[in-house]
Amino acid sequence: MLLADTHWPRRAKALPGEVWEAVERAELVIHAGDWVDARLLDELEERSQALLGCWGNNDGPELRARLPEVARAELAGVRVGVVHETGPRGGRERRMDAAYAEDLDLLVFGHSHIPWDTTTPAGLRLLNPGSPTDRRRQPDTTWMSARIGAGLPGCAEVVLHRVGERG
Repeated sequence: MLLADTHWPRRAKALPGEVWEAVERAELVIHAGDWVDARLLDELEERSQALLGCWGNNDGPELRARLPEVARAELAGVRVGVVHETGPRGGRERRMDAAYAEDLDLLVFGHSHIPWDTTTPAGLRLLNPGSPTDRRRQPDTTWMSARIGAGLPGCAEVVLHRVGERG
């Protein structure tokens, strides 16, 4: 399960129930920063089977002390990274290739609140789940579910979920 930009409790008093349901079902929760309050990190650690996350630009000293700027893990033969900011939309693939393609197969990022799923020229998969609490200029708040594995096309099968959408 992929999350970013939860901005709790500034943007929402709670994460949506369906997000918590997905957290509790997931083998791994990946959070790409802007938690805002360390209590959310505590609760995600408690309610998830495993958690991989990084800090974002809205995260203060307590979260920065507990989380890296870039988190990394190998999952089912896939080298995964998690970072909050990747800069402007224009040129993102080129910049991320230069920064990460040598060491990673998949990069989850946040910051924009805009869902994103592309593959760079070097083959690095870029995913942004949007935000489950702050849609900004998007029609819906969102999160992603993913099945990650070296044998899958693009190293992951991904579904974008719109909060409140059933079916």
